[in-house]
Amino acid sequence: MERAEEFCCHERPQGHAVSRPARLGVGVISAGRVGSVVGAALARSGHAVVAASGISAASQARAERMLPGVPLKPPDEVAAAADLVLLAVPDDELAGLVRGLAATGSWRPGQIVIHTSGAHGLDVLAPAAEAGALPLALHPVMTFTGRSEDLDRLTACSVGVTAAAGDEAAWSVGEALTVEMGAEPVRVPEAARALYHAALAHGANHLITLVEDCADLLRGAGIGNAERMLGPLLSAALDNALRHGDRALTGPVARGDTGTLRKHLGVLEATEPAIVPAYTSLARRTVQRAEAAGLLDAGAAAEITELLERPEHP
Repeated sequence: MERAEEFCCHERPQGHAVSRPARLGVGVISAGRVGSVVGAALARSGHAVVAASGISAASQARAERMLPGVPLKPPDEVAAAADLVLLAVPDDELAGLVRGLAATGSWRPGQIVIHTSGAHGLDVLAPAAEAGALPLALHPVMTFTGRSEDLDRLTACSVGVTAAAGDEAAWSVGEALTVEMGAEPVRVPEAARALYHAALAHGANHLITLVEDCADLLRGAGIGNAERMLGPLLSAALDNALRHGDRALTGPVARGDTGTLRKHLGVLEATEPAIVPAYTSLARRTVQRAEAAGLLDAGAAAEITELLERPEHP
């Protein structure tokens, strides 16, 4: 497997930059929403997907759609056939899969082994690295549907790249593969992976919860077309936040309007009490950010905080 071996961190001197990976035979384990799309993106950039694994009927159908003509094989056979092995399994399954493939002798010197998990760094790939493979973590910062439109979305997103500290050749391989797929590589040191993933999950996952709670409240009030109403407002709020940071804060907390907050708490307690803890928690955090940004004076911040911390809201 000379093509892969060219880019193994054990084959190049430290600090030697790699402009682009050679054409590689790619194995995808498994063809879920992420694996099928990243595999298709690598194929579109000129690599050859030689095998994939998919246990569920949904994964098999997705592989047929996104990776047409690619044979479906067991994971150990996928790894054996590939120069680059893409591991796109759930976070909790990754360590066991890597150990299991090591036990079957599936890893070998010269392979590139990549996982797409945001939560894990390189430690989880240690069994593959011990066999001589080059370990990399490439985490696309986007949500996936497993459909063809994801390929276009991938070209507009960042990819968190992690390679071994000090091994510039390995970092270059990860960055080159990312650029070939049309995405933007961002270096994420191993020690930062957990906090990096927590930040992304806090923003993306909790945003969906927040938006759906807002839509449910509107629908519960008898207001139609909740999504149509929220779309422009939330899109503008997101754009302003990314452009201007805390200076984009608006609403009753930033204005110090305790009367309005009192009304909000009262109607939420009466109609949707399950939302009150999230509302008060986010309002308290907004008080802290608004005060730190100079939007809210200390007196108003203290008054709002006192209201929010009362065990029973009016």
